[in-house]
Amino acid sequence: MPSALLSVFDKTGIVELATALSEAGWDLVSSGGTAKALHEAGLVVTDVADLTGYPAMLGHRVVTLHPTVHAGILADLDDASHVADLQTHNIAPIALVVVNLYPFSDNPSIELIDIGGPTLVRGAAKNHAHVAVVVRPSDYARVIAEIRSTGAVSVDTRRDLAAIAFTEIAQYDIAIARWMAAQVSVNESLPEHLLIGTTRVQELRYGENPHQSGARYRFDGATSWWDTAVQHGGKELSYLNLYDTEAAWRLVNQFASASCVIVKHANPCGVAVSAQGSIAEAYSLANACDPVSAFGGIVAVNRAVTREMAEALAPVFTEVVVAPSFDADALEVLLAKKNLRVISAAPPAVRKLDIRSIDGGFLVQNADTVNLDRSTWKVVTKTQPTDEQWADLSFAWQVCSIVSSNAIVFAKDQQAFGIGAGQQNRLDSARIAAERSAGRATGGVCASDAFFPFRDGLDATAAAGIKAVIQPGGSVRDEEVIAAADEHGIAMVFTSERHFKH
Repeated sequence: MPSALLSVFDKTGIVELATALSEAGWDLVSSGGTAKALHEAGLVVTDVADLTGYPAMLGHRVVTLHPTVHAGILADLDDASHVADLQTHNIAPIALVVVNLYPFSDNPSIELIDIGGPTLVRGAAKNHAHVAVVVRPSDYARVIAEIRSTGAVSVDTRRDLAAIAFTEIAQYDIAIARWMAAQVSVNESLPEHLLIGTTRVQELRYGENPHQSGARYRFDGATSWWDTAVQHGGKELSYLNLYDTEAAWRLVNQFASASCVIVKHANPCGVAVSAQGSIAEAYSLANACDPVSAFGGIVAVNRAVTREMAEALAPVFTEVVVAPSFDADALEVLLAKKNLRVISAAPPAVRKLDIRSIDGGFLVQNADTVNLDRSTWKVVTKTQPTDEQWADLSFAWQVCSIVSSNAIVFAKDQQAFGIGAGQQNRLDSARIAAERSAGRATGGVCASDAFFPFRDGLDATAAAGIKAVIQPGGSVRDEEVIAAADEHGIAMVFTSERHFKH
């Protein structure tokens, strides 16, 4: 009769699997808690200690690490010398290994670094020509079905299960390696080996386009606000819904006062802070920036959504609204819009790395952070910003950092009025910002994500009535641009920090 070795931490479905094996005439070998559970279910089980002649030792660190076990798993039954070795040492081959590992990521520690389990899994997966290995309870049903049908696990299924097993082991080892690296006092921000273990946690409605598939993956051992977010209503989320909502939610959480951000195609098309602390006002001001682009956009606010805000938003076609919470009467209004995705969420965690795919690998960089410490900025013009302009410059600089380059933002009274995004030259971005603001930013400020290479961009902002500019500086023509600002009576601040975004 074939033998099966069962040693699992997660005992979901293990009794049912073992029962099916026993009914099919298989011998069961197990140890510890798994053996106890099977005994209690009335099954006949051989303890690993009885098989090897050695009890579990070293506080259960050594249980299955024995030639009797591993020779039974690793023997190539098509190799006469292997078969002879088994016969010489009276070792029975093992045809099925069922193991799932200690949940290391749940509570990382030395004692949860599984040794015996991964060793069993690797051996069985290597020898999948003769051994089936199962590491997920979700695969028990198909194994049971095949054994009941044919008495064995098919070649194709063994190969598939082996691939799953090696993936599981790789993920497990990555989680351990990342934890160990975090214990080191000096961490490289971009190490030689980037250990990326991920798990698919959400299937999406579709990808960037309906003919593309999409899913959300989470880094193993990481937490995400998406995992605890609650979708109160609306359609299933798509790839772009998540992508744009992430951008909007991250930006709105950078502001302390009641604020609203509206994002369309990864770029903000409306951002505002309410001086009155009213989230309804913040939404109305943000929507007023560019109501045409806001149609079909993502709305994020950093305060509970009130009925007043919900009633203002309801007539505007919106894909997603995300907030810390919703008043009951606000939800009533919003859920009447059947397609509107209504999400309550916790603030996002600090992002450490940005990762993008290229041929054969990734581009990796530290995540961009925005320095709002005015003591590190420098006024380079004769005219100094007013207190109100300083507040607007900080606001516009924060907004500009997430706008696709070349980026220009016009703002006044902490309300964006014109956002020029994604142009190949800065002058066109300035013209778009001026056109969108339509005179409403007169007396306000301009933020530029990179330096003005020529004075023409600065002249365009002056023509739009801008009175203060914030930019990194660093151009070989800085003096020319500063002179232009002085001609126009514009205050200009250099931050010495660029914020390109592609």
